[in-house]
Amino acid sequence: MQNDYYSTTYDVVVIGGGAAGLMCAVHASGRGLKTAILDTNRQLGRKVRITGKGRCNLSNSCDIREFMNNIPGDGRFLYSALNRLSPADTVAFFENSGLPTKVERGNRVFPVSDNANDVADLLARLCRENGAEVIKARADRIDTDSEGVCAVHTELGRIRCRAAVLCTGGLSYPLTGSDGSGYTIAAHLGHTIVPLHPSLVPLESDDPFCAELQGFSLKNVLLRAYEDGKLIYRELGEMLFTHFGVSGPLVLSASAHMRDFENKTYRLEIDLKTALDEEKLDAKLLRIFSDNSNKTLKNVMPEIIGRSLAPVILSMSGADGDTPVNSVTHEERTRIRTLLKAFPISVSGPRPVDEAIVTSGGVSTKEVNPRTMESKFVPGLYFAGEVLDLDAYTGGFNLQIAWSTGYLAGMSVLNNS
Repeated sequence: MQNDYYSTTYDVVVIGGGAAGLMCAVHASGRGLKTAILDTNRQLGRKVRITGKGRCNLSNSCDIREFMNNIPGDGRFLYSALNRLSPADTVAFFENSGLPTKVERGNRVFPVSDNANDVADLLARLCRENGAEVIKARADRIDTDSEGVCAVHTELGRIRCRAAVLCTGGLSYPLTGSDGSGYTIAAHLGHTIVPLHPSLVPLESDDPFCAELQGFSLKNVLLRAYEDGKLIYRELGEMLFTHFGVSGPLVLSASAHMRDFENKTYRLEIDLKTALDEEKLDAKLLRIFSDNSNKTLKNVMPEIIGRSLAPVILSMSGADGDTPVNSVTHEERTRIRTLLKAFPISVSGPRPVDEAIVTSGGVSTKEVNPRTMESKFVPGLYFAGEVLDLDAYTGGFNLQIAWSTGYLAGMSVLNNS
């Protein structure tokens, strides 16, 4: 039998010192509970420190109704958590704790400093000030007795406790500690793990032009995503071609809608000329052809769409690049116009889950009390953050889920009132 790490018994052990774990620990320890945070990283909040390219898009300045529109699955589980800690409440929490925030495009909330370390450092400081202890150890099992949770097993020894909160994250960014261990612990205690998939992840394509265009970025384009021919996503923004396919903000958001690669077929279309409808674009093509009547099509295409995309679109249109533009047929011009308004990209699948921003799937929310985050099976076992089967689109929504569920768990644990 493993020896106890401490002779004392903690009220609550928070397993994982990420966004959800830190928010949970701040509020559990703030209620006077003897709290321990288990985390193996040198610094707490390691994943928080790299989010938003190091700037930390910590929330989205929207109401709960709009928030729900940014959850691709069944977000109703989150109503209680969001009503207890809404996006506005979250901003107020950080502001009142000494971290000024600002709102940018898309209602994205960032710290004024543009430094994600400030967010993690603030939460770590609040934990220390409230008396929470940090134990550098990895949990491998939670023990229970007739009353519920009684201890957490680590390589250092057994840590006795009255409750435990699993905040271990998903499978994305494994170097930050999100290695999927929480799923194993939860499953050992009888919880169902909804199949895990990458979400907010770059997409792979078999189209050879993607590799040819590697590093080429597009701005102010409209991306459409289709599932078995049905439009499932449509958004204006930026994206990037890579050696394996496509990435960038638009692609990451689109990937969150692609949830069944085993049974569905997905494809993308890009509107490269969003400012012009079909009729106006056709008129512009005719005008450019007229102004360059003595030039060949391959020499005029860069003026239409730029040097990088010009040869790709010309090849896909099937038109002969050596044709003088005054000899381009109506059918050839129509094919070029169609490609400019609906440039097709095949999707063969997502990149590996360790390249994803978040993990889709996890502990089934059907087995967790939405008003407390407590397990319906094991008294004293709570969940928060990405370990749950909850994920959302980009824009601060996933971090808000972590804050809200972490807060609710921290306020509910061992609260018998």
